[in-house]
Amino acid sequence: MERSDSAGLSTLNFEAERPSEPPAIEGAKVFAPTFPLTLEELDVNPDFLSELALKTVSLEPDCTTVRTAERMCLGQVITDQLLERLYNDKLIEKKGTVSLRNNRYGMTERGWARVEQLMDVNSYVGPAPVSLELYTEMIVSQVRSRPSVTKEMLEHTLRDLVLDEKVKRRLGVVASSGRSLFLSGPPGNGKTAIARALVDAILGGVWIPYAIEVDGQVIRVFDKHVHHSIEHPQNNYDRRGVIVRPPLVVVGGELTIQSLDLMATDSPRFYEAPFQLKANGGVLVVDDLGRQRVSARELLNRWIIPLEYRIDYLTLSTGKKIQVPFEQLVIFATNLKDVDLVDEAFMRRMGYRMYVEPPSIETYKEIFRRYVRFAGLTIDEQLIDRLLARYKTERRQPKCCEPRDLVQRAIDLCKFDGRTIGLTADILDEAWESYFGGTNFPQAG
Repeated sequence: MERSDSAGLSTLNFEAERPSEPPAIEGAKVFAPTFPLTLEELDVNPDFLSELALKTVSLEPDCTTVRTAERMCLGQVITDQLLERLYNDKLIEKKGTVSLRNNRYGMTERGWARVEQLMDVNSYVGPAPVSLELYTEMIVSQVRSRPSVTKEMLEHTLRDLVLDEKVKRRLGVVASSGRSLFLSGPPGNGKTAIARALVDAILGGVWIPYAIEVDGQVIRVFDKHVHHSIEHPQNNYDRRGVIVRPPLVVVGGELTIQSLDLMATDSPRFYEAPFQLKANGGVLVVDDLGRQRVSARELLNRWIIPLEYRIDYLTLSTGKKIQVPFEQLVIFATNLKDVDLVDEAFMRRMGYRMYVEPPSIETYKEIFRRYVRFAGLTIDEQLIDRLLARYKTERRQPKCCEPRDLVQRAIDLCKFDGRTIGLTADILDEAWESYFGGTNFPQAG
């Protein structure tokens, strides 16, 4: 168990202005299942796939075997076999031949009646899902066989953070081990920026399925807001999944106990994967821990088994519990003291702790200089000293986010006035007052 450490940790917090570059896939293997060529090679019940194919045909005004295969992310041979089953059951009809194993199809009245029944139970239409067994095997094998995070990659991803070497080493160990990290400290000093930077230190990509099938139910995993696809030199992998950058999922005050499980709704009649399932292979950030609508103790007690055993349990609407992998780096970020949140028994399962302290005077100056350069501006050093004197006069503790915030507000003021953008004493004074509200709200130093 690592003890908390606050030495030399301060940040620039530029992540909102300059998105991180994608991690290189070169040198890091991506384990993806091979492209299935026959129906027998699939890991999902053929009857389920036939029903999915029927729903797919019903949505195509000019349905062909090739178009159906594209929508289901299956091979043409497999799709042809599924459509032949539907044709033999008189659920669809052939309307001509386009090419070898590529026919044109239309729905029959019997087929429309069957689709209506299917949609009442499960309205999922899209890429064919994989089995829970295959998903588990693929996620575990990919995450546990990754190369260790290199110092070079860590330096690159932390390039916009002013960090002590000892702290960088700690973060590198966290990223390599996959163990959880408890980040605490006052707001505005870069806890979230550190958490976001760590995901880009993970080499390579990860294959994830679009959806998972369990007992005829579908759990949609792929989320375009979370998963960002990357190029891969080979294309002979199972197209029921996609190779993505290690995902970053950030949850905050909206987090509830219910959101940690599968949610069954009347529409769209399939499950959306909870956020921790979407974060597999990447980083999950629980931001502002202790500010949720559920107590921190109740919330963190929910994580005990996943953190210790790297497995999680979800519940289907039938009441059946399923075991899913929990292969992700979890970062808890909070402004509260850990003693106010959980007991020591839980903290032993956290892996690592780190206290993010406010910046020193010199660190604050360096953050200010870097952000000014980042914004394409220049500043007289005496103006920074003038701001620091005002912090002291008003008994405010400088924060790492404030150089960025003050410069941005100075830029806003210049643009509003129609003047050349520049950092002067009067502009910075007005930026200060619009940011802090004048001198009527002092903070204890």
